[in-house]
Amino acid sequence: MARSRKKLGEILVSWGLISAAQADKAAQMAKESGKRLGEVVVEAGFAKEDQVAKALANQFGMEYVDLSQGGVTDKIDLKLIPDDLIKKHQILPLSKLGNRLQLLVHDPMDLELFDMLRFRLNVELEPRLATKTQIRKFLEAAAAGTQKSFAKDQSLVTDSIDRSIDKSVDKSVDKSMDKSIDVTEEDAPIVRLANRIIAEAVRMRASDIHVEPMADRVRLRYRIDGVCMERDNLPKRMQNSLLSRVKLMSGMNIAEKRVPQDGRIKMGVDEKQIDFRVSACPAYHGESVVLRILRPDSVRIGLTNLGFEPENLAIFNRIIRRPNGIFLVTGPTGSGKTTTLYSALDVLNRPDKKIITAEDPVEYNFEGINQCQVREHIGLTFPAILRSMLRQAPNIILVGEIRDKEVAEIAIQAALTGHLVFSTLHTNDAPSAITRLIDMGVKPFLVASSIQAIMAQRLIRVLCKECKKLEDESRYDPKVMRLIGITPEEAHGKVMGPGGVANCPNCNGSGYRGRQAIFEMMQMNNHIRELAFRLAPISELRKAAIANGMTSLVYDGKIKVLKGVTTMDEIAATTQVDIDNQ
Repeated sequence: MARSRKKLGEILVSWGLISAAQADKAAQMAKESGKRLGEVVVEAGFAKEDQVAKALANQFGMEYVDLSQGGVTDKIDLKLIPDDLIKKHQILPLSKLGNRLQLLVHDPMDLELFDMLRFRLNVELEPRLATKTQIRKFLEAAAAGTQKSFAKDQSLVTDSIDRSIDKSVDKSVDKSMDKSIDVTEEDAPIVRLANRIIAEAVRMRASDIHVEPMADRVRLRYRIDGVCMERDNLPKRMQNSLLSRVKLMSGMNIAEKRVPQDGRIKMGVDEKQIDFRVSACPAYHGESVVLRILRPDSVRIGLTNLGFEPENLAIFNRIIRRPNGIFLVTGPTGSGKTTTLYSALDVLNRPDKKIITAEDPVEYNFEGINQCQVREHIGLTFPAILRSMLRQAPNIILVGEIRDKEVAEIAIQAALTGHLVFSTLHTNDAPSAITRLIDMGVKPFLVASSIQAIMAQRLIRVLCKECKKLEDESRYDPKVMRLIGITPEEAHGKVMGPGGVANCPNCNGSGYRGRQAIFEMMQMNNHIRELAFRLAPISELRKAAIANGMTSLVYDGKIKVLKGVTTMDEIAATTQVDIDNQ
């Protein structure tokens, strides 16, 4: 008599992955929905997909295969079975020996599939189990010509691409314009390389791709969570073809290499349309090209996910709903100012509000918002757009950046005539924005009367939730603790550090995943307005702002350190300028 097979729920309970109550609840949910028990367990969050897959493999006496492990994907040979079967049934062929086909599947109970494959392919099957998510991601990566599971030391240049590039390419302009860079030649090796670079960077959550010609190589770097990571060194002979291909994709003049150029690319990656802002700048060894990856969902993450503490969030929500005045966001380039303002506009974007923006360039498209692109060469400047804007009767105006006196004065006039104006300014902290505007030549009484609030911000890396660990107290740096203002008593049992687990799939071994902002919110009151009117120094403005309830960037960072969101070193490095000015 055959031994009865153990049930999936029993295996998960015996392994300690779910409780008996959760198993019963999942069984009931599966019965009501008509879904498989494993699907319900994962959807309900009782266990992870790979844990359920391992239990299924145990139940059916199959081998479980983890596609995220190094070298496993190299064994997959998609040519062994027809493409339509792979895509329709989400299966992956591993190897074929004689009449036996090793096959990766995600559902061991799909007996109809096994019978159909045996009949159609005339083979005996050796099924192995992998998760549906991993199989799908592999197929998406293969379709785009890249794999997320590249090892860090694995080159993006495959043998087929390397052999296809003529190693004796003449470096003249004419020779670089061949069909290998043409958009219609999708199988051209340089097209595959460019697509592979772009797709991999998007999947690795990069914000920028840097292609930098050196004396004897082309350096490829991705910026991930604000930190540049060297990805590969490409052969120098590929420089002309790769740069020409990127310039062609972005609509630039590929024959012009002497002056800077800007362009845009719109490309689908993993069924999402991603925009890329491309900049080419002539350098000593050739044009340096940077692709800024613009993800539409990155500015719609919601105000609560930006990193606001409850008190600052309440102030922010109150200020952006005022009928008039100027709200400034300050910080260096790449500190998330645009994301913060777009998140505010997303909240305010309602049918009863007319919103107009003047931007250089327009990075993200929003439905329901009138966005104007600055075009200096035809006279469509910030001042010209702003003057035209005011005749459009808007409720809310966004000025991409206040760069000079003229723009500042028009923005202030708009604020004083009943409009709510959002804009950005490059200063180190919130109080400095007042003196910066006055230095531009704006009259102090206009600055004092029009500004409602100024917010400074910085971006900090967030610890990986999967592998972060409690920091060893012996590793605390007393100097850094003094700078941030954390005592050993406060830090005890609260300060977390990066785990940096080499095979952590969530952070790729970096210890960090994602970024949040730290804020310094300065609300104007009568005393601060009076100080601004009297041209008071920044130190006095800062004291008055703190007395009015402003928390500094460092203090906001300290809160996040004690919450286990980030590290002390990250706050010290990000706010060093501000710490020195305390």
